[in-house]
Amino acid sequence: MRSGVVRSGVGQNTVQAASVVRLVALAMLWGSSFLWIKIALGGLSPVQISFARMVLGAAFLLTLCLARRLRLPRPGRMWLHLAVVAAVGQAVPFTLFGIGEQTVSSGLAGVFNATTPLWTAIIALLAGQERRIGALKVGGLLLGFGGTVLILAPWHSAAGTLVGSLACIAAALCYGISLVYSGRFVIGRGLAPIIVATMQISFGAGMLALAVPPFGSQPVRLDVAVVVSVVILGLAGTGYAFVLLNQLIADLGATSASTVTYLLPVIAVLLGAAVLGEELNARVLAGMVVVLVGVALTQRRPAAVATADAPVPPVPAASR
Repeated sequence: MRSGVVRSGVGQNTVQAASVVRLVALAMLWGSSFLWIKIALGGLSPVQISFARMVLGAAFLLTLCLARRLRLPRPGRMWLHLAVVAAVGQAVPFTLFGIGEQTVSSGLAGVFNATTPLWTAIIALLAGQERRIGALKVGGLLLGFGGTVLILAPWHSAAGTLVGSLACIAAALCYGISLVYSGRFVIGRGLAPIIVATMQISFGAGMLALAVPPFGSQPVRLDVAVVVSVVILGLAGTGYAFVLLNQLIADLGATSASTVTYLLPVIAVLLGAAVLGEELNARVLAGMVVVLVGVALTQRRPAAVATADAPVPPVPAASR
């Protein structure tokens, strides 16, 4: 009996250790996405970058589905819901971050991405998915948006920087809308998470294929750095990242897996400074801390109602 307990404990420790590795790997993949976007902008337009990364991500995930002999659902209403999530949760925000990073740093884009849980909480409340909002959550929302305003600093931002910052915030808002929509119409409908991810990325790639001729026909300037950045964005940040996310949710649950949100802006800021020499002033760093504290408060749930069988929110996927 004791040996069984010991084996069980060792197995649990192994799962936890593996989950920590996956969590760090996922944070690195998504946190570094803003760096790769910035580098890729040296030779491609935002629409071209989004299209290329989604084609590569879709190819990776479709190959994985074929290898695992997973079947896509038949055409129907679910396809429409997945198409909506693909547009609002991938195609549009991916492009908006590219537009934003034309005038703002990769680190700052990562910080704005951290406001996603704040927008998700607001949209969920407006959509009636969350009927009660406690004092802690209200305080978290106020702190989060206060931190966002502190980072944005519209009172002395240059016009280009302000537009770029607003594009990044709009991308985070899109993520929030897609998460709430997905939680209502996609999650828990009997589809394997890898199938959901595959169809979303594939639909998004198709949508961007239509957007390239009118919006992405700018001259392409390819070099090693641009190609490597897009390949990493597509295969790792848009493809393999979903595999890691699915395994994390299976091992830890969506709530614990969502802690990756707190690591993304830190990684984005550090990589931007180390690789690109980006500078962030004290105001932006202070705003980032305020945003993360606000996000933490909005994610807290009363202990009295938290149970093993309680539904958990979908993890922000995106990335990012």
